[in-house]
Amino acid sequence: MSADVWLPIAPEEIEGLPEGPRYLFWDGGADGDQEFPGDPADCVLYVVPYMKKWPVKVRPLEHLTGVRVIQTLTAGVDDITARMSAIVPGVQLCNARGVHEASTAELALTLTLASLRGVPEFVHAQRAERWRSRFHPSLADKNVLIVGYGAIGAAIEDRLVPFEVARVARVARSRRTTARGVVHPLTELPSLLPDADVVILSTPLTEETHGLADAEFLGRMKDGALLVNVARGPVVDTQALLKELGAGRLTAALDVTDPEPLPPGHPLWQAPGVLISPHVGGPSSAFLPRAKRLLVDQLHRFVNHEPLRNVILTTGE
Repeated sequence: MSADVWLPIAPEEIEGLPEGPRYLFWDGGADGDQEFPGDPADCVLYVVPYMKKWPVKVRPLEHLTGVRVIQTLTAGVDDITARMSAIVPGVQLCNARGVHEASTAELALTLTLASLRGVPEFVHAQRAERWRSRFHPSLADKNVLIVGYGAIGAAIEDRLVPFEVARVARVARSRRTTARGVVHPLTELPSLLPDADVVILSTPLTEETHGLADAEFLGRMKDGALLVNVARGPVVDTQALLKELGAGRLTAALDVTDPEPLPPGHPLWQAPGVLISPHVGGPSSAFLPRAKRLLVDQLHRFVNHEPLRNVILTTGE
């Protein structure tokens, strides 16, 4: 029996991998039907393929009888935790904290600025060869509320500071204090929403955050406020958002939607005041070098029997 590590990046393209394990390439293939690279029972560490459909990601799980670590290349792990019951006890699930902060924070800022400054209008006008100039809101002097203040939320604030925002309020599951100030618990969210000009969602999808931005949440947002979602689609109640968009009371910039992918004919496509990007917060040129660094670090820790980073849960506990 060998100690195999399944990687969705070709091992020869990753410098610094520790000696010991046998590294095998498996990313599911273009159609999701790629054969397993070896006996799944010999796989001790499975790195989940990135940007693959859910059935591809979870296909090996029930066969990994000897696995000890499952490493995702995503910050969110809700798609994997949904199938963790198929995994033997004692397996550590690790996320990709440190990989997506830069890229996702960039996109959050991009969507915010594009929405406020009317970039979608400019694109449409350019295609029609029409010169349309008017005043648009600026990010400067705005109150911004970040809901989900983990590594990505902190990276978003890092990029907001140079834009002279009036204030940044932070919300996470529980209260704590950071170098930048207090992080409010979710229980205080209702009192914070009415003051926010921009609300940025960067929270993981959990039972607690599923449908968090519902009719009551959106109703507490001030008239003319912007909702930016770089978290997960189901964090927002789509029907409640459509109602607010249709009334013209709120605007939105969404990198994620519910459902996703957004099907042709869905009312969100044509809703007024919405900018939609196709879940591209993570996939940028910033991804690969950071993903490789994470894998090298984790595998050195694994081989040397050191504590792993970013452990979300251990099965059976």
